[in-house]
Amino acid sequence: MDNNFKIVAKTFYGMEEVLAKELLDLGAQNIEIGNRIVSFIGDKGFIYKANLCLHTALKILKPIYEFKANSNEDLYSELYKYQWSDYMNESSTFVFDSVLSGNIFTHSLFVSQKAKDALVDKFRDENKTRPNVDLKHPDFRFHLHINNNVCSLLLDSSGESLHKRGYRTSTNIAPINEVLAAGIIKLSGWDKSIDFIDPMCGSGTFLIEAAMMASNVPANINRDEFAFEKWPDWDLDLFELIQNSQLKKVKEPSIRVYGYDKSPSAILKAKQNINQASLSDFISVDQNSFFDTSKASNEKLHLVTNPPYGERLKGDIKELYKNIGDTLKTKYSNTDAWFISSNLDAMKYVGLRPSRKIKLFNGKLESRLLYFPIYPGTKKIHKLNKP
Repeated sequence: MDNNFKIVAKTFYGMEEVLAKELLDLGAQNIEIGNRIVSFIGDKGFIYKANLCLHTALKILKPIYEFKANSNEDLYSELYKYQWSDYMNESSTFVFDSVLSGNIFTHSLFVSQKAKDALVDKFRDENKTRPNVDLKHPDFRFHLHINNNVCSLLLDSSGESLHKRGYRTSTNIAPINEVLAAGIIKLSGWDKSIDFIDPMCGSGTFLIEAAMMASNVPANINRDEFAFEKWPDWDLDLFELIQNSQLKKVKEPSIRVYGYDKSPSAILKAKQNINQASLSDFISVDQNSFFDTSKASNEKLHLVTNPPYGERLKGDIKELYKNIGDTLKTKYSNTDAWFISSNLDAMKYVGLRPSRKIKLFNGKLESRLLYFPIYPGTKKIHKLNKP
């Protein structure tokens, strides 16, 4: 317990509860849910494990300094005091990201610049030389979270966003974010005991995320690096111990994960990504239009997809969504169907009433995750047969 400290995981709006559940299952302590963040208690090894295993986290941050500032001068002075040399040296590269709320500090770029000045001046005064900023691939990424006059400095243990799993080498136009896809699957309540389908699979993100969950593959096993590998207390032996422990839990799924897409290029990209994720044995994809397919059996099926929203679609978006509804009703009975879409007008043409609506954001687009339970028979009959 003496080696434990506070850790913060960032996620998307609407994913906080599922991230908290993931952390609980992973063994985190003192979990607290915030707005787009979940904080918890853990040690250095847990930072490694969280980065490696969490499906719905974007960043894992370690708070390293808290202070109050009522002016730009206060901010500079407090950050100048900090012992930056505990983590980095004059040959390191760095960058600051600032998130602000309240009325004292209102310009994030200016705050980041002020923080950069304090760090650089501290090194220059003590060592006659200074580290440099690297916006694209810094050795150290610091986050400043300021709420009115309360300031928190956090060290980024992830580096690039954790949605960059390392498996997606080929993409279609505007592919869905991997963390968002994983969160949608978890929000849909899929328990990994029934077959999973994405009938408009694009480059295969939903299928890959589902297969990783079903086979217990760590979410970020394919990443080349994490930022904590450049920390002075980096422990390769500990990381490999945790990684090998997680890999021992990998299993062959007992269910089928499969998808369709009418585009030959999409299927080619999906296969490339599936192969890169080493999941070719667990996922099957075929070139086919969803509207020409039907369920292979009467067994329960779980369907999750991201249909076109209309921004880049050629043709009638209303007709597309009507065909989706007709195909579900006539060919996909006994299916739990989930869609994410920002085109709420088009969703009306599905011809089915959603049982659930969950507000999410796909990039900057406000969207809804909609649930359409397709019963084995009409809904009326289903209700009459209920015990």
